[in-house]
Amino acid sequence: MLSLGIDPGTATIGYGLVRELDDGSLQAVAYGVITTTPDLPMWQRLQMIYDGITTLIETYRPDQSGVEELFFARNVTTAITVAQGRGVILLALANGKVPISEYKPNHIKQSISGYGAAKKPQMQEMIRILLNLEKIPKPDDAADALAIAITDIHTAAYRINFD
Repeated sequence: MLSLGIDPGTATIGYGLVRELDDGSLQAVAYGVITTTPDLPMWQRLQMIYDGITTLIETYRPDQSGVEELFFARNVTTAITVAQGRGVILLALANGKVPISEYKPNHIKQSISGYGAAKKPQMQEMIRILLNLEKIPKPDDAADALAIAITDIHTAAYRINFD
């Protein structure tokens, strides 16, 4: 099973592809970021995000995807901007026929570290260990996306399929 995890945004969008192997271990297939330039109009930035996600889908053909849900307590303007990017991400996944699951940040932290309020360094080290990587994945957005993909794989075993 191959899962595409996505950490949404509009300037930097993290992605991580994780495969569950037959023995139950996890393997990082690819990870990185899609970036957009702040001086471009928002519609062009959203198009870049859509195209980037579409390219990932066409290149890797993930079986499923996980996307982090939004959590903003203060800055409404930032929340709206990120929500626009997130909407384009969901559309690209839906158009690519990739099943989507959405996860709250504390669910991701619980899945990776066993503690829903884990700090970033603890999360990054757990990602490194779970994926048997030599170094902590960089940048942070890519590491976050790998955590989302791992959570998606962990959660898949508990999904009920009504098809």
